[in-house]
Amino acid sequence: MQEDKIKGIEALLQHQKDEKLQKIGQKVLDKIRITPEEGVYLFEKASLGFVGALANFIREARHGNKTYFNRNFHIEPTNVCVFTCAFCSYSRLYKNREEGWELSEDEMMDIVKKYDNEPVTEVHIVGGVHPKLNLAFFIDLMKKIKAHRPDLHIKGYTAVELDYMFRKAKVSVEEGLQLLKEAGLQSLPGGGAEIFAEDVRNKICHDKVGSEGWLNIHRTAHKLGMHSNATMLYGHIESFADRIDHMERLRQLQDETNGFFTFIPLKFRNKNNDMSDVKESTTVEDLRLYAISRIYLDNFPNVKAYWPMLGRENAQLTLNFGVNDLDGTIDDTTKIYTMAGSEEQTPSMNTEQLVMLIHQAGREAIERDTNYNVVKNYSEEPIAENV
Repeated sequence: MQEDKIKGIEALLQHQKDEKLQKIGQKVLDKIRITPEEGVYLFEKASLGFVGALANFIREARHGNKTYFNRNFHIEPTNVCVFTCAFCSYSRLYKNREEGWELSEDEMMDIVKKYDNEPVTEVHIVGGVHPKLNLAFFIDLMKKIKAHRPDLHIKGYTAVELDYMFRKAKVSVEEGLQLLKEAGLQSLPGGGAEIFAEDVRNKICHDKVGSEGWLNIHRTAHKLGMHSNATMLYGHIESFADRIDHMERLRQLQDETNGFFTFIPLKFRNKNNDMSDVKESTTVEDLRLYAISRIYLDNFPNVKAYWPMLGRENAQLTLNFGVNDLDGTIDDTTKIYTMAGSEEQTPSMNTEQLVMLIHQAGREAIERDTNYNVVKNYSEEPIAENV
């Protein structure tokens, strides 16, 4: 089977008239890392079919037909935030906090308890940066979550939230992460990366942690034995070179630490924010981005499509363009993208629906835990619970 796939790529290259693209394709076939210049060239010159075929070749060489998901739920403590990101439709400034929400510790524990009889494996905690929800508050919350349900993996807090917590508590990044780890934090989400190019970052999110700060927090987490994910916000005012620069910095850090599980491209949505005049990327542009990400990030084991942001049908399409993960069975408490005009206004899918979506795309549905250990192969076993 693999020999047939190699022959298919070789045939693709033979019919490729652009010598640079032919060279890039051969490097992919030979498992040789492409350069930043070649990455930009793919964005500028390569067709969707060309990058899609290469990305799918990499995806199937790594994962075969397997597509992963997990059973998770979100806690969003607040949408009140001290920062003013131009692209954000979710947050409400602290001075206007009556327009937002602030969950108490008891209210967040009630969300955890709601899933007591459900086979979820992960709670994902992320939200706005509220000055009163400080390091001590979240340490106490995680201790209570772990005391109530020790088996639940806690993935929490973007580098933006962590940077603010640590500065306010006057602790170093390493000290702060160690305190959170001891309280129960097990991994970090990838949010807050946006785009690393400083000139663009200064225009869209000038007042929050910079690119080097984001990278240092994740580097430190990896050194403390915590894995993390990485994101990139695309489809706004960034250039192709900015995208490759972002991926190059992630690739270099992964070479250093091998601490990233997954890369998650996040599509910019233009509803209800200060960048509503920026046109959103098309589905074709989205698929090209996913494919080139899979090609460029050769040391990232997984590329994830966040289905509530893309919509279910478009998420299915990405499974042929390098993506091997569709996140999880998120419930409708997830507001970050619905407030920005995502395709999924009530982003909720139970296990049966998510498995069906994956199978309809011709892929094999694999339930995983946060660490990508297989919980259940739904191509081999029937769906037991409708969750």
